[in-house]
Amino acid sequence: MSVGEVRTSQLVTTYGVGAVVAVEDETFMVCGLDRWTPGTEVVEPRLKKELRVSELRRPRSSSPDAYRPRDIPVVRFPLWASCPTCKRLDRWTRLAGYWTSTCNACHAQLVASRFVTVCEHGHIDDFPYMSWVHDGRVPAGGRHELALHGDATTASLASVVIECSCGAEASMQGAFQRGALGGIAGCSGARPWLSDAVECDRQPRVLQRGASNVWFPVNVSALSIPPWSEHVFKAVERVWPMLRAMVELFQQAPPEQAVALKAVLEQTIHGVHLPGLGTEFSVDDVIGAGFARLGFEGGGSDGGLRDEEHKALMKGNASSSDFVCEPLAAASSIKAMTADWFEAVMLVRRLREVRVLTGFTRLLPLGPGDDRAARLAPLVSDDEKYWLPAIDVIGEGVFFEVAKDRLTRWERRPDVLERVAQVSQNYLGRLATRDQKPDREITPRLMLVHSLAHALITQWALDCGYPAAALRERLYVADDMAGFLIYTATSDSAGSLGGIVGLADSGDLDGLVAEAIREAGWCSSDPLCIESDGGGVDGLNLAACHACLLLPEVSCEEMNVFLDRALLIGAADNAALGFFADLSR
Repeated sequence: MSVGEVRTSQLVTTYGVGAVVAVEDETFMVCGLDRWTPGTEVVEPRLKKELRVSELRRPRSSSPDAYRPRDIPVVRFPLWASCPTCKRLDRWTRLAGYWTSTCNACHAQLVASRFVTVCEHGHIDDFPYMSWVHDGRVPAGGRHELALHGDATTASLASVVIECSCGAEASMQGAFQRGALGGIAGCSGARPWLSDAVECDRQPRVLQRGASNVWFPVNVSALSIPPWSEHVFKAVERVWPMLRAMVELFQQAPPEQAVALKAVLEQTIHGVHLPGLGTEFSVDDVIGAGFARLGFEGGGSDGGLRDEEHKALMKGNASSSDFVCEPLAAASSIKAMTADWFEAVMLVRRLREVRVLTGFTRLLPLGPGDDRAARLAPLVSDDEKYWLPAIDVIGEGVFFEVAKDRLTRWERRPDVLERVAQVSQNYLGRLATRDQKPDREITPRLMLVHSLAHALITQWALDCGYPAAALRERLYVADDMAGFLIYTATSDSAGSLGGIVGLADSGDLDGLVAEAIREAGWCSSDPLCIESDGGGVDGLNLAACHACLLLPEVSCEEMNVFLDRALLIGAADNAALGFFADLSR
């Protein structure tokens, strides 16, 4: 039976495997990939190689058949519920049938348990009401029936009282405190989305089932770039399992056999065997793409995902179906000021981004330096996944590369290094308390590029027609990279309306950048904000707050840390500190 509907994109970003979904008066949890029926393929070989899976698949949409075998499977969670009329509190199956939602005694609509227990390793279970009422002791013999009483006029937890038929009772006051379940219940290791449980020595915490920290998706994404964004490469990728052996044979064949093999390959491509390739591609096009695909499998890659994307953004491309990128100078002149600050400004008139769900966490999102192996909850029970759920979105954006010469001189200044060292020390201190090793170096370049991206998004959201939550950043920072892409991408046509490109292509990019820098020079929380010596999570920000640089969480890929607008416009006691100090005056 079908219990509700969500959008396909939400199964990767909002209601993926292990998430709790509220459907009218009931709640369910999305099952693991073991029980999914994969949908159509999402072509992105670079991302498949990075994630070490053989397929990326869209979540399958519903079938019109009555049985609906294509639906995404769910299980009921939480398994405890209460009746608002007769006040009984028990497992759902004792109060009603598994797929029914009315009390079997008074026929009132049941209410799913408000409270769940969660541990940092991703395990989740029902709140231990019986142990809570009896203070962790095993109740004496006889039947123990629980009842839930609450005062509808107040939201206080003290008014939520659990009573047992033996006379014991306890309110929910203090249940959300750390260590509240100490001596009462440990982590059960339950994984309802996989219908199993594992050993766990962590102390669980109590959360409300609808809280935002019950489920954090861990997504990995990549832009489709040439040559993989071109039509022939996408067509070859779809039939690659069937085509691979023939291309490999052709590559190894001596010249006298190559002609005959080419004829066979052409008949295969344009015949009934590989209809996915159609007739629009010549056999030479397919062979060339096939050779490139073989080289890619053998490790013939220029670098990581971001390195390859950076090179493609700097190079530009006007012929790809999913990646149309050209220098701003090709459409309008760049004024002297912008050219002085940026090495390149590229208009990405069309881009395709593939987003993949690789796992999820609970309690806290996966942060910099976190142990992925320990914190990432699995999508399948045996951790041997051959496919992952993915979606592709279409959009547009603008890419900036900061001028390297000016940047190198600035980031070597002692006052800049001293300021960034505060954040670096806080970052290393955070990891030390968790017995973790750093996964990056906090550099002036990283904090400058990140802060600049936030300043532009904040200002451009007022001018380009997209809300701030619809704009995203994509950072390219390394020894040989100092760029960022501001873009928007959605699963429908709204991602390609041209608002961002049109803004940058308006002929006044100088004014747009200067305005963003000037706005970053003022914050309604000053002087507290600009004089801050550590803010945000674990002090990983300096001069940055919700009134100036912080963005909606979907817009920032660093979870709103490593930000400091003083690196852009200067500090209260050192106006010359800022990279754009001249523009902020």
